[in-house]
Order: sequence, then structure tokens, then C-alpha cells
Amino acid sequence: MAEVFTHLHVHTEYSLLDGMGRISSLIQRAKELGMDSLAITDHGAMYGVLQFYQEAQEAGIKPILGCEMYMAPQGRHNKSPADKNPYHLVLLAKNEAGYLNLLQLTTKAHLEGFYYKPRVDKELLGIHSEGLIALSACAQGEIPRLLLEGRTEEAKTAAGWYRETFSDFYLELQEHAIPELETINQRLISLSRDLGLPLVATNDVHYAMQSDAYAHEVLLCIQTNTSIHDPKRMKMTGDSFYLRSPQEMASLFPDLPQALENTQSIAQMCKLNLDFGHLHLPEVPTPAGKTADEHLSDLCWAGLSQRYPQASEEIKKRLAYELDVVRQTQFADYFLVVADIAAYARKHKILFGVRGSAAASLALYCLGVTTVDPLAHRLVFERFLNVERREMPDIDLDFQDDRRDEVIAYVAQTYGHDRVAQIITFGTLGAKAAIRDVGRALGMAYSDVDRVARLVPPALNMTIDRALAESPEFNTIYSQDEAVQHLVDTAKSLEGIARHASTHAAGVVISREPLIYHVPLQRTGKGESQNSLTTQFAMEDIAHIGLLKMDFLGLANLTILAKAQEIIAKTQGVTIDLDAIPLDDTPTFVLLGSGETTGIFQLESAGMRKYIKELKPNTLGDVSAMIALYRPGPMQHIPEFIRKKQGDPIRYPHPALANILEETYGVIVYQDQVLLIAQTFAGYTLGQADVVRKAMGKKIPEVMREERQHFIAGATKQGFPATLASQIFDLIEPFAGYAFNKAHSVSYAILAYQTAYLKANYPAEYMTAVLTINMGQPPKIAAAVAECHRLGIAILPPDINHSSDDFTIEGVSAIRFGL
Repeated sequence: MAEVFTHLHVHTEYSLLDGMGRISSLIQRAKELGMDSLAITDHGAMYGVLQFYQEAQEAGIKPILGCEMYMAPQGRHNKSPADKNPYHLVLLAKNEAGYLNLLQLTTKAHLEGFYYKPRVDKELLGIHSEGLIALSACAQGEIPRLLLEGRTEEAKTAAGWYRETFSDFYLELQEHAIPELETINQRLISLSRDLGLPLVATNDVHYAMQSDAYAHEVLLCIQTNTSIHDPKRMKMTGDSFYLRSPQEMASLFPDLPQALENTQSIAQMCKLNLDFGHLHLPEVPTPAGKTADEHLSDLCWAGLSQRYPQASEEIKKRLAYELDVVRQTQFADYFLVVADIAAYARKHKILFGVRGSAAASLALYCLGVTTVDPLAHRLVFERFLNVERREMPDIDLDFQDDRRDEVIAYVAQTYGHDRVAQIITFGTLGAKAAIRDVGRALGMAYSDVDRVARLVPPALNMTIDRALAESPEFNTIYSQDEAVQHLVDTAKSLEGIARHASTHAAGVVISREPLIYHVPLQRTGKGESQNSLTTQFAMEDIAHIGLLKMDFLGLANLTILAKAQEIIAKTQGVTIDLDAIPLDDTPTFVLLGSGETTGIFQLESAGMRKYIKELKPNTLGDVSAMIALYRPGPMQHIPEFIRKKQGDPIRYPHPALANILEETYGVIVYQDQVLLIAQTFAGYTLGQADVVRKAMGKKIPEVMREERQHFIAGATKQGFPATLASQIFDLIEPFAGYAFNKAHSVSYAILAYQTAYLKANYPAEYMTAVLTINMGQPPKIAAAVAECHRLGIAILPPDINHSSDDFTIEGVSAIRFGL
């Protein structure tokens, strides 16, 4: 009979710098070994459980969700030296009740019991034991440690407590090259006989393949900041901490078939089905008797009459259509929450703007969330939200960075401190970081490692393999030097592994119910206040479980604008309304065309200054297009765009596309243009076109073949020749992957224009704001001072009698250093 076995003690890369099992590798290996189920039990946290759950299900492997808890010997509130070495305990969720209890336990371990490690205690385990299976853990478990110390009666008492607390409790046997395990196992078997407790065999998995053992040793050196040559370093003896086959496990415990069979019994007991089909959006109070959709509709129609006092039937039709899409996708609460946040920011004079595709929504324009008129700029709503692609839209907001915390505090106060948190993100070992970290762990000289790391090209998403292919110098040194080859190969095996957790720069989650019912939480840093919570799930997982995730990004340029407004009001007595400044201001376009764009949002880099000077923009559309084109991919089209702007003949792929490409001189610049071309040329709805755009972006060959056939069939039905349709498909395909969405570009172009307008018309006041906001950043101060000299603005030194705390205007147009 073929052996059956389920691994129930498995550490993925989310046991940070301790496990190095990539989730996909572990699942793939379990499948190769003929296993039908697998557990995840990372140390003290649940970072990887949702990714694991989804990937395992897709692979036909039953996911068992768990955690290896740290347990405080003297209670979670005790922080004496003895508590630095907590016990371990493996918990597995049998069902939804068990999963919810795991969320509670991991959260409370971080929020209440943190002392070096997140810790629970027996009080918490007693409260949250329902639906959980407990295993006595590795040699660091309470019972194994008591048995090893010869405290047999105390071990029996502890085992009795666990049996009473958990309806399913197992004594865990492991076989590794750890000398004390033999003694522990014999005593556990004896305890099992005395108390009638079942045994279960596990392997303390920290990596997928036996060949990963060396790389794992290096990873532990990175964690502990030691070298592989240090005899006293923390290490795991031997190379047995991999995903062993059922046959290997059977050979380790030949006399204990029951301990092996119990792994399957436990796997069959676990019947957890997570339902991702529900939204848990927060609710804004609505007038009596009104649904969220009705209230949203009322607010939008009221806003429409203010935005467009003479609204045409076409405009009214567009708003009705958008509201219908919002109703069908059930996102009214989301829109109302965003409108509420925007209203708060406006009321408290906090500058903010929308980023991304949300500015394409007429509804959001009517709600005052965005100041970008989507009709005037011909923005495609379906790029933001459509019924064909039913996924949570992104309404991401930029706030002046010195007041972002006020907005988060307002949201927490309004929707509940237990319902609002920031979102975690995981730093991974990128190509350069992996080489540097591994070099340190291998004890190599800093200069040698630095020389290798510097040869990795600085491009986005660079990998070691790509660096070897793209950098001849890197490839040569790799081929000719054995030490470098060893360094690079080891780094390659650790590349991409999660290295540390931190707080996402912008991500905030808001829930209808307390977050602890959906996601485990922890502190954002060392602060003790309840306001400093962060989720243990990353952005994608938050959206997947139906929670509202938003980006609240702090933007220094908005802070500069706010400061400049304040200084202009003080020195000139002029109140600047940024939303009312003329968009055809000659001094502003003269400034942009000069390329002297220091201090101008998005237009400061050397490359951008060169191109903007060649372009000589004279409309906001030109600025928007340049922002969209100046990035990897579309950058190759900048020279053509400039030539055509300056008078080269404009040719369209087909006259039917002239209306779509006219504003960008016949060059495809935006994702919106890809959608409009698919609609015009192949008869797609804009929603279908957006689905195709997304598929094109992923570049999956079989999907692309299918989409090409659909496109050509649609085009021929519209009366276009198949050969032309194929050419147009080839034309739009690359842009679907790398073009900007127009709403984002226009939003940022307006911000760039506003900064340029203030610099062109109020140079001293604007540069004073730039200097004040960049205080404490010497390179930025130096650049701003140089720009002041170029503009003929005198910079006066700090003076105890004349300086304020900030930079200030003195006389007609001199700037005094702040203290």
C-alpha cells in the first residue's frame, strides 16, 4: 500500500528570514510527491495564508491554514528575562470558527503579548480554542521542553490542560539531526501511552527541496547578521528541514504507523471554506428611508447642477449610466465614503487630488472628489469601473503630506478605530540587495561585494538572470571568478524572498465590521496607541476578501502649493484659488517651454527637462501627454510626438481613428485611446475593450491569439479588411501593456501646471515654499538655492534678528534662510 502523509508543520518565506519556502514551490513539490493536502504554519503571524489558500486550491491541494504560535510561559503581559524564550504551539483551523479564532489569537499576540515575539498565553487559548486542532510543536514546545528537563509530572499536567482546552490535541514527533529529539520522542511516546493521547508525525519544513539547505543557512546568517564561518552562529543542524516525501516520512517512523495516519485524519478534519464573494464596505449614514444608491444619486445630481448649470441630455445620460454601473457593482458605499473624506479635506482646507483612473468618473466629479472634468478631457469611465470587469475600483487620493495623518485620524474616528488600519507591505530581496546581503553572510570583503552589486543594471524589476543577460561586464566577472559565481548563485536562490514587513506608504483599509473578523492585525511600529494598527495581509489580499482598500498618499508638491498660497496671501494680499487659475497662462507655458522646471511636479528630471524644452507645450494636453510618454516603453515615441507637434505631417492608421488620435498628433499615448480604437474599429463595448486591454497587458500567448481573432472578426463585421484589422491590433497591443490611463496623466498634468503657474507668476513666494518644505534635505535645498540665483532672487543668510523658523520673503524679492 502506498504511504499517505500530510505535512502539518510548514514554514514559508513569511516566517521572515527563517523560512525560505516559497508558497508556489512548496505547493508544487507537494503535488509532485502525490500529496493531496498541505498546511501553512508560519511563526507568530498569518502573512501568507490567503495566498497559500488560493494557490493550493488552484493546484488541487487542500489548504490547511494554521500558525506556529509563541506562548508566554508566565502570561502574555509578563516581560521578564525568562519570557524572552517563549514556548511554541502549532494551531490548525478545522473550520470557519477555528479560522476566526486564529485571527483573534495572532492579533492579540501582537497587540497584547508582544515582547521580542508576538505571544499568546493559556488565558487567550482558553477563550479562543473552538475549531482549532493543537499540536505540541517542535523541541521548543512546552511539553517537549518539560520532558527534556525531566519534569514529567508537569508535562503530564500541561498535556492534560491542552487536552481539556482543545477537543483535538496531538503530541508531535519530529526526526531531525538534533541530539535531544531522540530523548524527547521516547518520552512523548511514553506520555502518549500513559494519557491516551494521539501521536502525529511532522517534519519542521523550512524549505521545499533538500538542495535548498545551504541557501537556508545563508538566510539565517542574514537574519542574525552573522557569517557562515562563525561557529557560534544560529543554525539548523543537517539538511532535513525540507518537504520530505510520504515514503521518507514512513521510513523515519517505521514502528508508528498511527502517527503517520493521523496526519491524514487531521487533514480530513479540516474543512475550511473561505468565501471571497462578499463586500464588507463601510457605510455612510443616509437620510431616513434612503438606500446608499439613492443617497449617492441625490448627491451626484445636485453636484451636476453646480458643475454644469446648462447640462445637455448627453451629460445627464452619462451620469445616469455611471450611477447604474455603480448600482450593479454595489459600490455606492465606496463612493459615499470617498465623498465624505473629500468633503472633510475641503472643509479643513487640506489640498488633495485623485490619482489613477478615478478622475474619469463624472459621478466623482459631481461629488467634488476630483476637479478634473472627465467630459472636457474625454476620459473613459470604463477604464475605471465597468460591469464586465467586476473588481473593486481604485479611488486613490493624494493629500498634502504634512496633513495626511489628519485625514487618517478622521477616518478612524468616523468609522471606528477597530475598523480602520494601515496596510502591510513586504520588502523582498531584490537582485542588488540579495547580492549585498549574501556577500555579508558569506564573509566576503565589502569592496568585492560592492563591485559585483554595482554591475547589476538599475532598471525596474531587475533580476539576477536579466542582469547576466543584459550586462556583459556582470556576465564576464560571473563566468571568470569562482567566488563571484558562488556569491551570485547563492543570491539567486534567495532573490525575491520576503525580507521584512513594513507599512505600505499609502494603503489604508476601512471595514464595516471590526477588522479582526476579516484580517489579523499588528502594530505599525513601536507605538503603543490603538491608532497605529496595520493589517497582516497585503494589498491584494485585502481587496480579495472584499474589504475597502484605498491609497492615501502624502504628496510634498501639494504641501508646497499650500505653503505658496499662504505666503502669497501674506505678502501680496492675493488669495489664489488653484481650481480657478487660467489654463492658458502665457508666462506658465513660457516657463515650461524653457525647460527650467526645477521645483515643478513631474517635470524636474534632466530627461524630462530636455523633452519639455523641445516640445514647447502650449496646452494642458501637451503636458499630460509628455507625463504619459516619459516612462519605460512609450518613451521611444517621444521624438515622433515632438516632431508632429512641431509640424511634421500627421498620418493616422485609418481615417476612422483620426478623431481618437488627433489630440496626440496621431501617436497612441493613453490606454483610453486603446479602448476607443477597439470600440470604433472592432465594435467592442468600452467595458469589453477594457477586459481586452488587461489581457493584452498580461501578454499570455493563448489569450492573445484568441483576442486577435475576436478583434479581426469584430473589425470585419464593421466593414474593415482583415489585414488592416490585424495591423491595428499589432499597433495597439504594446500600448495596452505600458500606456498610462489618461485620467491619471491629466490629474498629474494639472498639478504640474499649478506648480508651474505659481513659479511663473509668483517666483519668490513659490521658491520660498519649496525651500521651507524641503528643509532638512540638503541636496534639495542646494538645488532650490541654485534655482533662486538663476531667477535673480537673493538668498540671505540666517540671522538671529531677521530669520523666522521657516524661510521668509524679505524686501521685494529676497529670501531669508529659516532657523
